Amino acid sequence: MTGKMRRFGWSKKETLTGILFVLPALVYMLVLIGYPIVYNIVLSFQDVSIYNIGPEAERPFVGLSNYITVMKDSTMIPAVKNTLFYTIVCLVVQFSLGLAFALLFNKKFALAKPLRGMLVVSWMMPVTVTALLFKYMLSPDVGIINIILQALGIIKAPIGWLQNQNTAIWGPIFANIWVGVPFNMLLLSTGLSNISEEIYESASIDGAGVWQKFRSITVPLLKPAMLSVLILGFVYTFKVFELIFVMTGGGPVNATEVFATFSYKQSFGYYYFGQGAAVANILLIILFCVSLFYLKLMGKEETS
Repeated sequence: MTGKMRRFGWSKKETLTGILFVLPALVYMLVLIGYPIVYNIVLSFQDVSIYNIGPEAERPFVGLSNYITVMKDSTMIPAVKNTLFYTIVCLVVQFSLGLAFALLFNKKFALAKPLRGMLVVSWMMPVTVTALLFKYMLSPDVGIINIILQALGIIKAPIGWLQNQNTAIWGPIFANIWVGVPFNMLLLSTGLSNISEEIYESASIDGAGVWQKFRSITVPLLKPAMLSVLILGFVYTFKVFELIFVMTGGGPVNATEVFATFSYKQSFGYYYFGQGAAVANILLIILFCVSLFYLKLMGKEETS
């Protein structure tokens, strides 16, 4: 350690100061993130229910029994399908609209900044508030969506969007898109601002059109930002809970059940805490693999 300090020109005082600055964040990570993860992993290998949840109760070790049980559960397949469908649709639409708005507001016109600020409001709102807002808008009785569609003559009678198995999943999807588009726009706008205007001017002099400049300049130089947006969007979307829980609760008949709500119901609905922990760990493993994939891609980008 002393050799490294000398190599980088650090004194003992500077090293101690750096450790003291890092220490609060390290303690926070260990206590509020590290401990729950470890506890949840241990819990998933035990038979824990409402009868033996106490600290002094005996918790039998059951190995992979909880994982096998949840994998055989009839809710698992709908949860997997709904999570993947929800994530893919949200990612595609959010990224496409976010990129379109980023390109639009990257242009210099009078209302660019005010309009961009207005779009960010949806991202700043609490997710629970957004879920309640869309739940009210999609209500068959007083929802504004039904009122507008009836006024336009598109539908004759109010539709229970969140009560119908075929349409329920689209409510949370629309709500998540409304929240996610500003997030995509902000990150992509930051990437666009780092691209020099001189490059576009040189391309224009060489006779390149709008599409050629977008394909040959914007996309390659914006690739790191695009990758970050897609990976972060996948992580945030794949672990969705609040929107689904508030708007539909996973229903009707598992039509909107996802990994997070499935885990919640196992733990706090049926009080099978070991099985709920197992579902949560499956979700953790998937997101961990995606994070490793992201780090690998970013390493390749930095190398190239």
